Order: sequence, then structure tokens, then C-alpha cells
Amino acid sequence: MANWNDPQDTRTGLGTSFGSAGAVGTGRTDVFDAGLRRHMLSIYNYMTSGVLLTGIVALLMFTSGTAEALYYTPLRWVVALSPLAIVFAMSFGVNRFSTVTIQALFWTFAVLMGMSLSTVFLVYTGPSIAATFFATAAAFAGLSLFGYTTKKDLSGFGSFLIMGVVGLLVAMVINLFLKSPAFYYAISFIGVLIFAGLTAYDTQRLKEQYFHLRGTEFAGKAIVLGALSLYLDFINMFQFLLAFMGQRD
Repeated sequence: MANWNDPQDTRTGLGTSFGSAGAVGTGRTDVFDAGLRRHMLSIYNYMTSGVLLTGIVALLMFTSGTAEALYYTPLRWVVALSPLAIVFAMSFGVNRFSTVTIQALFWTFAVLMGMSLSTVFLVYTGPSIAATFFATAAAFAGLSLFGYTTKKDLSGFGSFLIMGVVGLLVAMVINLFLKSPAFYYAISFIGVLIFAGLTAYDTQRLKEQYFHLRGTEFAGKAIVLGALSLYLDFINMFQFLLAFMGQRD
């Protein structure tokens, strides 16, 4: 979702194919294709591991009763806001932090998200949460594949989608006071659409980013930050989709 150190000023176009990017460098398109595959695979591995860690922590907290105890204390707001603080720290401190620090922050973020999301087990049934998770995973895979393979330039949608996220946050705050079920479902529907679009957009952005960052010191950090972007797209799409697919206890 976030766009850290996006080298827009030097891009030749988001529609650039693997072959053309390779030809600009050395003509060894097979080398660059293999490097790109390794780069994207590393991002997906981090992202998937983060999602799994979040799920394990959430489930353990629920089964141990910690989630229920947390839900009725003010500490739940600290847990809920801590992941946001880490996202800001990673975004604004990326040039100061080492790669190891960025990695540690990512895993800490995944754990805190698990603690925060553990309360969904108190609201929705386990089978409906599992069904929503797998539906989100299938949708994410298809949208990310589209973003990876399409020749269409999706950069124009980026600003629009990020503005949509800001509008979504404002609407959610307003509904905290209105408590309107209709508004809640409208927000959830729009949220699913926005993060579906961001999944495709972020995948294409990360693919193109590789050609500008390969061989640099920032490349290792870019993998973790890219995983964080896709993680946020996945988790947000899951939470908004849960409003429709989740069955309440």
C-alpha cells in the first residue's frame, strides 16, 4: 500500500516488460528475469510468513483466553494502535534503519497484528473466519498475478486508490459515532474494492521497483517493505470481506 522510495523520476514506464528492462541493462534478459523471480519470491515468502505468524498468534491468544481478557481492558487500544506505529516507523525511518532492524520490525508488526486480530474469534465463528481467509487468499493470488503479468500501466490508479484509503478511514471514524449498519456495510464493500485494486497495483509497482533497486543497498529493505505492502493489502481485504462472509456467534 505504501510507496517507499518509489523511483518515479527515473521510471521508463510501468508497462515496461521484463525483456525490455533486461535489454536496457546488458541484454541478458534471462538473468534479469531470474533475478526478478527471486526478488518477488522473497517478497511473497516474507508476506506469507507474516500472515501465518499473525494467524498463529491470533489463534493462540483466543484458545488461551487472553483475547477475551484483552478485549475488556483499555490495553486493547494500545495493541490495536501499535501496528500502525510500527508502519510509520518503518516508512519514515527506512533510510536510517538497517535491514536487520527493518526485518525485526516486520516480525514484531506481524505478532502485534495477531494480538489485535485475535478478538475477531470473539465475534465470528471459526468456520466463517476460515472460509473468509481462504476466499481472501484466492482473490489475493488472482489479483497479484494480474498485477504481475498485465501490460496495462496501473500507476494512474495508485493515487486514486490511496485517496480512497484516506476517505475510507474518515468514513470509519464518522461511523464510530453514527453506528449505522448500512454505512458499515457500504464501507466494507468499498474497502474490499480498494484493497483489491491496491493488491494489483502494489504487485506491479514492486515488480518495476526491482529494476531500479537491484544491486543497491536498499534492495534488502525493499523486499521487507514490499512484503509489508502486500501484507496490509491482504489483511485489510480480509477484514472488510469478513463483514459479509463472517457469521456472528
